[in-house]
Amino acid sequence: MNETLKRTISGAVYIALLLTSILFSTESFILLFGLFLIITIYEFSNIVNLNKISSILFGLILYSSVILISHYNLQTENFLNTTFNSNLILNVNIKQLDLILLAVTLVVSIKCIIFLFYDSVQKISTSSKYLYLLGYITLPFIFTVKISFGTNNYNPKIIIGLFVLIWTNDTFAYLVGKSMGKHKLFERVSPKKTIEGFVGGMVFAAFAGYLISKLYIQPKPEFSSKSILIWMIIALIVSFFGTIGDLIESKFKRIAGVKDSGSIMPGHGGILDRLDSVIFVAPIIFLFYQILYYVS
Repeated sequence: MNETLKRTISGAVYIALLLTSILFSTESFILLFGLFLIITIYEFSNIVNLNKISSILFGLILYSSVILISHYNLQTENFLNTTFNSNLILNVNIKQLDLILLAVTLVVSIKCIIFLFYDSVQKISTSSKYLYLLGYITLPFIFTVKISFGTNNYNPKIIIGLFVLIWTNDTFAYLVGKSMGKHKLFERVSPKKTIEGFVGGMVFAAFAGYLISKLYIQPKPEFSSKSILIWMIIALIVSFFGTIGDLIESKFKRIAGVKDSGSIMPGHGGILDRLDSVIFVAPIIFLFYQILYYVS
């Protein structure tokens, strides 16, 4: 089969599966990302030489436990009016858990950025591998699910908007870089990325954020300008940190001496190759939502 055709078909199947699960129900979205997590941990374990079974069990138990507790709390919140005080305590505990997990994830994200820029790091210690498994892979999947709830109920538009921004940034970074790119962005890790492509992806992502707010989110008129600003900031966050996430995964692959994280998607590589930007961006977006919530 022609390579371009294979890439088109596998990409279309991936997008169709993703959009269907997001739009069908909360549970289908959670289940699909649980499946993606299993595959991603398998691929990551292959890259860094971790025990696959124990790593998958660890990630799946943590993912299931946190999501189940959070989802159960959300579902029962409107039905516990008679026990308001206990429900308030439960809400506080969930918030505290989120903040602890977010703090761990951000610390590991900083460690990932240091790992990216330090050329001397050519071997990953066992303790670092498990730390990356926790804060670079598993917890970001949890926050990807959590940001789809915004500050209240499940809203598929949020997560679809996030994916559209990432796809827009990736597509136009590639197109602008291929047509105009002359200056390498980070050649020793990703030789094909250019500064021109990075800027082009950011500009088009910001424009996509504007369109998402105006045409897809469609806030009430009195909130329109605020919504546009929020989504354009999200677009810039996605573009900047998504690129860093992509580079970090490339660094892991370069040390392991592999081109792709896996082969489950013909022409595209593995699930980690498709979600490297998403999982690095998700905790930052979650933090941004929390800041917006407390400020407002």
